Amino acid sequence: MRKPLFLLAPLLFAAAAVTAQTPAAAPTTEPTTQAAPAPRVLMRTSLGDITIELAPDKAPKSVENFLAYVQAKFYDGTVFHRVIDNFMVQGGGFGADLAQKPTRAPVVNEADNGLSNLRGTVAMARTNDPDSATAQFFINVVDNQRLDHVSKENGFTWGYAVFGRVVSGMDVVDRIKATPTGPGGPFPRDVPVTPVVIQSIEVLP
Repeated sequence: MRKPLFLLAPLLFAAAAVTAQTPAAAPTTEPTTQAAPAPRVLMRTSLGDITIELAPDKAPKSVENFLAYVQAKFYDGTVFHRVIDNFMVQGGGFGADLAQKPTRAPVVNEADNGLSNLRGTVAMARTNDPDSATAQFFINVVDNQRLDHVSKENGFTWGYAVFGRVVSGMDVVDRIKATPTGPGGPFPRDVPVTPVVIQSIEVLP
């Protein structure tokens, strides 16, 4: 079971050929390239809305994978099935009946991208296999640097890939983390007694 970066025009040469009687040409400026804004998604849940800013510059494969599930409406109707106060809230893989949904192929682990599992960041959930992440993700509700990449020696030291951060709705995340939990479906604990449903996730314009 899956858990879980201009070339300057040669103005100096052109200026050298201009005589004293010829007025100097107006200076030109090179066009600047502005980085595209980071994509954001709106997650509507039964406890409120959460806006997440993704980091394709740091975790391109994880973001591409996540957006593929979003565009396919895969997450609609799934739940936060694992909620641990003072740790994280995890969802995106199970329906309200706690039946696991079939997923796409796993994505390569990008935990060595320099992003840390700090409060409010969103990371890929996986099993002990570093490259086993599929659809499930978790939101850190405290600073969890122990989940960061250390080395590629084993599954534990490899770390968990952060691919985004909550930019609005952290109060909703805190409501989710505070929901009462117990056993449910295939899980012996940490399942919200009242389901916390991900009603939809959509890419913001």
